[in-house]
Amino acid sequence: MRLVVQGSAIRHAHLAHIHQLSATSVQFVQTGAHAYYLANQTQASPAVQAFCAEQHIDCSYLPDQQVLAKFGLCVMDMDSTLISIECIDEIADMVGIKTQVAAITERAMQGELDFAQSLRQRVALLKGLSETDLMRVLNERLTLNPGAVEWIAACKKNNITTLLVSGGFTFFADKVKAMLGLDYAVSNQLEIVDGKLTGGIIGDIVDAQRKADELCQLRDRLGLTAAQTIAIGDGANDLKMMGVAGIGVAYHAKPIVQTQATYALNHSGLDGVMHLLST
Repeated sequence: MRLVVQGSAIRHAHLAHIHQLSATSVQFVQTGAHAYYLANQTQASPAVQAFCAEQHIDCSYLPDQQVLAKFGLCVMDMDSTLISIECIDEIADMVGIKTQVAAITERAMQGELDFAQSLRQRVALLKGLSETDLMRVLNERLTLNPGAVEWIAACKKNNITTLLVSGGFTFFADKVKAMLGLDYAVSNQLEIVDGKLTGGIIGDIVDAQRKADELCQLRDRLGLTAAQTIAIGDGANDLKMMGVAGIGVAYHAKPIVQTQATYALNHSGLDGVMHLLST
């Protein structure tokens, strides 16, 4: 197996100490500006993991066969994963109820509330909001998370199909799909009549089970095995899709997600996934 360490806090002194703790003659190989791997590791070192946690460095032990070229599908969440905001919270801010809606969002992402029920509750609070306000959120507040462009470019280079699957809304997901050149996007559709939100959602809600189902369906259409799939997310509603993927990556995620994901990135951008799987 190999040890991958990354994050903007890494200094040469950190690498030297990690190397000493690893008790190996193999040297670190640099794969990015703040990313390195150490080959020929026989087992994970609790001392290395503890040191990295203290120093705010992402630390992962990976089997040698887990390299980018072996994967064929990456399925990703949108809000707080591919993009830096929770769109529904920013929409709510347009009508002065962000605090109320964000509190519900946080509980849903922590797994404390049923996602579908909480989403309908939050969307109902947006009734009467103008489509113009949605456009303001899109134009003024929606930004990609660091490393998103680089990660998707790496997927394209390695012929990895990309799917955005979100409990958010098509109004934003379709834009993100176009911005990044993703292959597919699946999300919820807000009901808009005469330029105003009705407070309803059209069709079935994209919840945790739907996310997992979308991954499995596309995986099967592509003729891939589970081991050839990657799922990336941050909230409790991403756990089911992570569970059916070959690897699940918790990106700056809630504690419940970090404990159940294969790997966690807390101090790196989305290009950290690329560095995880690079040799």
